[in-house]
This record gives sequence, C-alpha cells and structure tokens, in this order.
Amino acid sequence: MANDLNLLRNIGISAHIDSGKTTLTERILFYTGRINAIHEVRGKDGVGAKMDSMDLEREKGITIQSAATFTSWGKYNINIIDTPGHVDFTIEVERALRVLDGAILVLCSVSGVQSQSITVDRQMKRYNVPCIAFVNKCDRSGADPLRVCEQLRTDLGHNSVMIQHPIGLEDKHNGIVDLLKMKAYYFDGESGEDIREEAIPADLADVCKVQRDKLLEALADFDDELAMLFLEGEEIPEAMLLETLRKATFSRKFTPVCCGSAYKNKGVQKLLDKICEILPSPLEMDYRALDQNNEEAEVLLQPRADLPLTMLAFKLEDGRYGQLTYCRVYQGKLEKGDTIFNCVNQKKNKVGRLVQMHSNEMSDIDYAQAGDIVALFGIDCASGDTFTDGNVKYTMTSMYVPDPVVTLAVEPKKKEGLANFSKAINRFSKEDPTFRVHRDDESNQTIIGGMGELHLEVYIERIRREYGVEVEVGAPQVAYREAITKHAEFNYTHKKQTGGSGQFARVAGYLEPTEEDGEVYEFLNKVVGGVIPKEYQSSCDKGFQQAMVEGGLIGFPVVGLRACINDGSSHQVDSSDMAFQLASRMAFRECYMKCAPVILEPIMKVTVDTPEEFSGTVLGTLNKRRGVILGNANKNGLASVEAEVPLSEMFGYSNELRSGSQGKAEFSMEFKKYGPVPRNIQDELVKEYQAKRNAGR
Repeated sequence: MANDLNLLRNIGISAHIDSGKTTLTERILFYTGRINAIHEVRGKDGVGAKMDSMDLEREKGITIQSAATFTSWGKYNINIIDTPGHVDFTIEVERALRVLDGAILVLCSVSGVQSQSITVDRQMKRYNVPCIAFVNKCDRSGADPLRVCEQLRTDLGHNSVMIQHPIGLEDKHNGIVDLLKMKAYYFDGESGEDIREEAIPADLADVCKVQRDKLLEALADFDDELAMLFLEGEEIPEAMLLETLRKATFSRKFTPVCCGSAYKNKGVQKLLDKICEILPSPLEMDYRALDQNNEEAEVLLQPRADLPLTMLAFKLEDGRYGQLTYCRVYQGKLEKGDTIFNCVNQKKNKVGRLVQMHSNEMSDIDYAQAGDIVALFGIDCASGDTFTDGNVKYTMTSMYVPDPVVTLAVEPKKKEGLANFSKAINRFSKEDPTFRVHRDDESNQTIIGGMGELHLEVYIERIRREYGVEVEVGAPQVAYREAITKHAEFNYTHKKQTGGSGQFARVAGYLEPTEEDGEVYEFLNKVVGGVIPKEYQSSCDKGFQQAMVEGGLIGFPVVGLRACINDGSSHQVDSSDMAFQLASRMAFRECYMKCAPVILEPIMKVTVDTPEEFSGTVLGTLNKRRGVILGNANKNGLASVEAEVPLSEMFGYSNELRSGSQGKAEFSMEFKKYGPVPRNIQDELVKEYQAKRNAGR
C-alpha cells in the first residue's frame, strides 16, 4: 500500500488486439520483480502469461477478462490493469478506464492505429484519462514508429510527439534514445535486464536533434518561460521540461510517444520511468460524485483518509470463495471489519476480507485508502454501485454500457443440466453488463446477447467447462410480423346449438391496413340501431385482438391493422360475450387471406467503420446480405458505411467482416423498422411453417 499518494500510479494498458499489451505487462512484472520468469502469451512452455489466468485465454492467445495486479518501480507503487484488445470484450476496457488515473495506449509499429485503437481512444476521452503512447514491436519487419506517431495525429487527433527515438528498427532494433536526457540506452543480458547508458550514436545525432526540437516546440505552447528559453536557443533544464510535459499530458492536449519491443525486451524499463515521471497520481486527478442528499449536487472528492469513505465497485467476479468485487477507493479509508453502505441498493455490508489482486492470486491486506484498487468478498452489489461509510450518500456517475449487437438461442442439451445452466447465465449476466439474457415469449427460447460472436462463444464454452453443461446453440428465431395490404369485407355468423342455451353472434364489417407506420391496431365501431347490443361491442374488439396474436401466414403477430364492425345481429338467449369474441376471431381468419397479407422482417440500421482500403469489401458484404446502402463517408483514412439490412441476414456477419478486413473493421447495429420480405423468401417461410404444422410441431 502506498503511504505517499504522490508516489502511487493507477494505470491501464489498452490497445487493439495483438498489439502486445499482455506481453508488455509480463515484462513490467518481471523487471519490477513481481514474477521470477517471463512466459509468453502463446509460449511453447504451456505456462502462458501471468495476466492471462483463464485456460481459455491461454488456449486462444487472447485476453478475455481484464486482470489487476500491483507492483513497485523504485520508490513508486503501481496498480496495473491489463485489458482485452478484442472489440467483443470492450466492457472490460470501459470499466478499467473508468477507475484509472492514466493509461498506456499500445500501438503496433507496423499496423499503427487500428479499429480498436480508435475505440480505446474514445473510451479514454470519455473518462478524461491522460495517456502515454507506446509504439511496440519495433523489431518487426516494416516497423516505423514515426509514421505511427503521425497516425496518432491524423487518425485520432492527438497532439502526439516522440519523447524517445528507436536505435535501429526491424532486426537491427537494440535500444532507444531518451529525447529529454539526450542519452542512448541499450538493454543487455538474457532478458534485457541490464541497462547500458551511452552517448547517442553518431549516425542518429542529427535525427535525434530534429526530434528533440519538435518536442521542445510542442511543449513551448504550454509554458511561456520554456518558450522564451527555446526561442533564445538557451539550454532548458530537464526538471522544467519534465514538469511542462506532465502538465501538458494531464490536460490531454499532449500525448508523449515512447517506443520499443516488449517481446525482444527493449525499452520497457524506460517506459516504466516515464509512467512514474509523467502520469498523474490520485492527488492530481479531479474526481466528482453526486450528493443524493442535496439534489445530486456535484461534490469534489479528495483523496484524504480523514474524509468520509467513497468507493466504486467496477467489476464483479465469481471466485472460489463467493463473489469478488473489485473496487476503487476515491476518498477516505477502508479497514477490515468496517461496515459499508451501498448507496444504490441501500444495503449495509461488513467487510470480512480485503485483498489486493495479482492476476488470479490474492494478497490479504488490513486496510485500503484513497487511490487504492482492492477487492472485497461477500458483498451484495452490482457493477457500478457506490459505497460509503454511511456518513454521506454519494454516487459516482455510471460507466457507459453498449447494447448487444449479436444474439443466439441457447438451451442445455439434457434436462438435468437446466439448474446449472440457469446458474451460469445468471452469474455471467451479473458479472458482465454487456452479456444480456432474456426469454423470447414468441419463440419460447432463451436468447443471449453480446458484443460479438466470439464474446458469446466464450461464454458458451465457459458454461461447458465451469458448469459441466453441454449447450445447444442455434440462431434465434427472427421476430417476424405479419401485415395486410388490402381492404376486405367480412360477414360471419357463429351459431352453435348443443341442447339448452346455444351460442349465436353475427358480425359484419371490414379489415384494412392502417395508414400510419408504427400503429399496431385500431378498432372502429360503426354499429347503429343496436343490431349488436352495446355490452357485446367491446367483445368484438377483444376477439380481433386475440386473432391478431397469430397471423395466418407463419403464426407471427399481425400489426398495422384496422378492424371495423358496422353490422351484425344477436339472439336474446344465445348471444354472449364469448359468442361475439368467437365470431370476431373467425371473421378475422376468414377475411385475413383476402387482405393480401405479407410477412414483415426487422430491418436494422448498420454502421460499419473500416479503413478505406476495405470499403469495397464492406459494401460487397452488405449488398450480399440484402443491404440498402444509405451513405458512405470517408475521413482521415477511415470509411463509415451506413446501411439498412434485414436482421435475418446479419447472423455470422461479424466473423465475415473481420476476416474480410484483417480484423480492422467493426460494426454496430440497431433496430430501425419493419419492412416486407421479398416474395420468394415469404413463400419459403410459409412453406416451412406449413411443414412444421403438418409434422405436429
């Protein structure tokens, strides 16, 4: 635990998939003495990186869950959260950045700014998190950190400037130049642990001078005294440079860019130095809460132990000992045995066990103070809940949770697995706000929704491994609708005599489509002269609504219909509420096919963001799926394609899009409207429905 908050850094490591985040974290843990040996993400030793503790992560070679750890570098204490790079697990990045003071944006020196880099940058902006960019993989063929620094400017709008320069690239990469100190650093030894400081190589002296001048020129905008010294050609003290660099980075108006190769053990220790020197401590951040006792007035939180406790639960996990709740303490102090108050569900909880996490390992601690990231056991809460000591009633603003874009129908293969299946989906939906579960009343299926097919595949695999339940997966039944397109009249008599009082009702009128989009049903009563007694006129309305629940084409609800009754007759004894309901239902069914019904399908508004070179491929994939292109805008090398596509055609799209764009394109979709299906597809759907009915299903 850090006693001096000036020496505490809470950082996240975020990037596009395969940029080397977890590899970088592994090196940080090794150089800071937190682990004794380096293991690779897809290493031959089968151990895997420390932060990828889940078996699935080690098998797939990707990070699925964000993982927290703590370490120290010199006099500084550092809390680190390693986050996934895959767009499907974006909520893990979202909630990590919500509670961090600074971040490392890792970029590949070959691929540069990629689609998830853009998403991560958007998330950092949302929570106002200052960042340092680290251009990784400088040992790779085609590496160009200066081009990536320029991409940060053009694609993401950063005021990005190199504060380090690579010594050699590709297979000749063996160190970095610190442009603040103007010294060269080489990383010797088996794992790059021996740092050698030397003068800048002669062949790099001129380019490093140019890069340093660019840095000084950029920093001159943030400090008048530094600007004067720079213009007069005077030597600028390193302390002044560093202080101005920190101030500029905090404001998010400046992004320092470091470089190196985590896999080849180059530049990581110098990145650690910059993390400690540049990124803010909890004392330098501006965090606010809403006072529920004062009409949600904003309150500035101060990281002091003598103020009332304010703490945010940002992540839940079902551990071996029950629910594990990850929390960030913003104000006050928390001790083992304290009673804390949940300001959202109004419940009190006793803190029985308090731990610091090191991936999937725990270290018990007795207390936590402002600035710390800790975990608690046995606390009943949801992700995003705020805890206090009961003296104040503050709530932190909630994090952004995107809506699911892909859904699947799931059920256990065997009935005996139902209890464990229910436990699993309840647990996962509580842990992950983007994993949604609901029961579809129309198709009677359990539908799970998530951020992509990989996201849902991972949960299905976890249900199998962790709960021993084999799951049957199918595309969900699309929620079709039926509608009529023509006016048609009906005149139906319901007559039934079975001894004693019988049933009699006659209804006449017409069915027609409504003019307004979105109007599901309208009932017109034009009966005059009491031919249908007043008490039975509403029965006709009920009968029509019951009949609309199941259309005559494929059994889906009917929408956009106006039903009118204008004539009828009744019997003094045999007419009843039920008789008129039945007469209306049968009149509807008899008249329905005369109204030329059609099947409507949900049409989604789809937005695809892709690098320009793949826009042709994207347009092709959308056209192939019956998409109607609405617009195609290009900006900063990125194309944004908008289209309307039937939901039934969108299944499997995320995999097709990623494979067609080298994983660089991403899409979002939302419901737009219902539209008629093409005639050939309608005929197929009707034929399938009739076959099912004939088979008695």
